[in-house]
Amino acid sequence: MGDVAAQLPAPKALVHLHPGLFDRLLVPLHHWVWRGAHRRAHKLLRFAETEADGGRDLARAAEMTGDALLRRLYLRHAMDEQRHAELFRRRGRSILAALPRRAAGVEANWFAPGERGLDDLRIEKDKDDSLLAFLHLSERAAAMRFSIYRGVLAHDPDTRGVFEDILRDEAFHMNYTRKQLERVSPRRHGLRLWGARAHRLWKVYLRFAAAFASVMGGLILAVQYFVLLPVFAWAAKRAARRELAEGRGWVDAAGRAHSFEAQY
Repeated sequence: MGDVAAQLPAPKALVHLHPGLFDRLLVPLHHWVWRGAHRRAHKLLRFAETEADGGRDLARAAEMTGDALLRRLYLRHAMDEQRHAELFRRRGRSILAALPRRAAGVEANWFAPGERGLDDLRIEKDKDDSLLAFLHLSERAAAMRFSIYRGVLAHDPDTRGVFEDILRDEAFHMNYTRKQLERVSPRRHGLRLWGARAHRLWKVYLRFAAAFASVMGGLILAVQYFVLLPVFAWAAKRAARRELAEGRGWVDAAGRAHSFEAQY
C-alpha cells in the first residue's frame, strides 16, 4: 500500500490550476464579491464553518473505513480541514476587528462558495470508492475556486496568502483521492466518478431550484400586495359607497336593514 508520506506533495510547491471557461467568465463578479471588506470577512467565517464540518465528517469516515491506508489519509485530511477552518476564522476576525461594526450585507454565496461539497458528505451511506469519488470532485472544484479567489485578492495580500497556503493542501487532497479511488476500485473508478458528478449536478439543481423558488415567492407576494390588494381594496370601498348612497346597510335574517353609523 505504501506509506502516507509518499502521497504528500512538495511542501512548498506553489499550486498552478487552470479553471474552466465558466469560472474565468465570472472573474469580474468575483472581483466585486471580494472587494468589500465586510463581505470578505463574513465569507471567510462562513468558509471556516464549512471546513470545520468537513473535518468532523472526515474523522467519522476514518472511523468507519476498514482500509488502514485510507484511515490514515482521512485523518490527515480531517486535520487539514480543521487547520483551514482556523486560518479562515483567524483572518476573518482580523478583518472585522479593523472595521466599524455594521451588517454584513449580501455575501453572494451562490457566486462565490467555499468548499461546497463537504456539506453533502454521506459518511454512513457511501462506500470507500463512492466517497473517494465524491471527495475528489469536491476537492477539485474547491481548488479551482480557491485559485480564482487567490487571483482576485491582489488588494489583500494577507487573505491571498491564506488561500495560497490552503491551495497546497487542496492539491494534495485532489490527488490522493483520485489515486486511492483507482486503487480501491481499479475497474469501476470511472463509473464512480460519473455517479459523483451526477450527484453534484443534482445538488446544484436543488440549490438553484430553492433559490429560484425563494425569488419567485417573494415576487408573487409583492405583486399580490402592491397590485392585487389595492384593486380589491378599491372595489370594496366603491361597493361600500354605492350601498351608502342607496341607503342600504347590514340586513339581518328578518330582512331589516341596519346602519353601521349607530350602535343600535
